[in-house]
Amino acid sequence: MENSKIIIAIDGHSSTGKSSFAKQVAARLGYVYVDTGAMYRAVTYYAFTNGFIDNKGKINEEGLKLTLPANKISFKIGPDGKSETWLNNACVEKQIRTLNISNKVSKIAALPFVREFVDAILRKFGETKGVVMDGRDIGTAVFPNAELKIFMTASVEVRAQRRFKEIQEAGGKETFDDVLKNLKERDHLDQTREVSPLRKADDALLLDNSHMSIPEQFVWLNIILLERFGLQMK
Repeated sequence: MENSKIIIAIDGHSSTGKSSFAKQVAARLGYVYVDTGAMYRAVTYYAFTNGFIDNKGKINEEGLKLTLPANKISFKIGPDGKSETWLNNACVEKQIRTLNISNKVSKIAALPFVREFVDAILRKFGETKGVVMDGRDIGTAVFPNAELKIFMTASVEVRAQRRFKEIQEAGGKETFDDVLKNLKERDHLDQTREVSPLRKADDALLLDNSHMSIPEQFVWLNIILLERFGLQMK
């Protein structure tokens, strides 16, 4: 398998830095990065803006199931060189990162037809390998045969502090307690949903980055890539 392209599946809890980590891994390997969390957020944003889920979390499943297949989710490189999430013909990158959408995404993502919709898109991306994906069930449901699976976690307090800092930098008004409560609720929903609950695959490597710097995480991964696959990040 030396120097051949592989699929890297990165699963884990919210706000563990999965997306940032996966993006950099993909860039350093020359692989394609697919943000699966952004896809579920885009579906949630579509559902909310079209009245299929209200502020109390009540979902019109029939309406959403009927209209969702006509939508297209894609990724484009923005003016700053970063990946942007597009829903049909509009960039929704900022809109999908709000706490309002965060509060609803686990409920939408728990719907079987929503997971089927997103999984079908993801499998298309993975057909040629050379892909890094992060999410909740990549290694357990989407690509159970991925050559490398990583499960990322950190204490909920550390994750809340990271997410709170991001919200503050973006000009958000939510408090730390709001963010902590949201993460605890999302953890519970992710781990207890009937379809593809969040769990570590039996053959996944555990990466607890509660007290690890980003460079330390890359040193850890580089050793694994070199020893197992003859791959080395730039």
